[in-house]
Amino acid sequence: MTRIADTFAVLRARREVGLIPYITAGDPDLETTFGLVHELARQGADIIELGVPFSDPMADGPTHQRAAERALRSGTSLAGILELVQRLRRSLSIPIVLFTYYNPIFRYGGGRFARDARDAGVDGVLCVDLPPEEAGELKRETDVHDLDLIFLLAPTSSLDRASAVLGQARGFVYYVSVTGVTGARTSLPVDLSEMVRRIRAISPVPVGVGFGIASPQQAAAVARIADAVIVGSAISQIIETHQGQADLLPQVGRFVASLKHALRRQAGPGATPLTKGVAE
Repeated sequence: MTRIADTFAVLRARREVGLIPYITAGDPDLETTFGLVHELARQGADIIELGVPFSDPMADGPTHQRAAERALRSGTSLAGILELVQRLRRSLSIPIVLFTYYNPIFRYGGGRFARDARDAGVDGVLCVDLPPEEAGELKRETDVHDLDLIFLLAPTSSLDRASAVLGQARGFVYYVSVTGVTGARTSLPVDLSEMVRRIRAISPVPVGVGFGIASPQQAAAVARIADAVIVGSAISQIIETHQGQADLLPQVGRFVASLKHALRRQAGPGATPLTKGVAE
């Protein structure tokens, strides 16, 4: 079993829902990211997503776009991120997933990337713009090196499509709660509960729900139906607001701790259906 699978097994045994915070690696620089990852782990993160900055992030909203720009300006590269993960592994065992577009992997070389990522201590890879139909080459490499290749499902995905994706999924599947790009939102879709229920009925692969979750209240609502709650833009906004300030890590830490506290108050998937009132 991989560290990701082990983590979900422990969460199930505790009847807890996982918290997966996302930050862009190198925002505003890799040394700050090093400190932020430790702070996320300290405050209860179960898995951490590290975004690989890319110059044309088509699935990202303005907050993540600005984070990627800051990271690229600081000289962040895929090789530098792998070195960062290797440093983190000296003191942390928390699962780390790289959230990336395919271009950085293609330029690095798929086989070389999978080998170096595993050697550095990466546990999974989520390639935003690489659908399962086109992922055969990368999946062969990640399977060889025991990396979980994580796929996305969208609200527009049919059950047939979901079944095909889940048949190839490892680690967990990332369910995008809303159509469009990333970004914090004031409400969540009223049919989210039913969509996730259908996906969970197809396969035992854990389901993480992300995009648009911006508060402990929203995280708690999603925790009633999902195996993990993924939060990114709200954290990136805190980083943007407090970058260069002494309170950056404490500010991020307090927010992540509030999310974890909200999740621990829930009994886990299936406890209570998500209602229209909660989503609004």
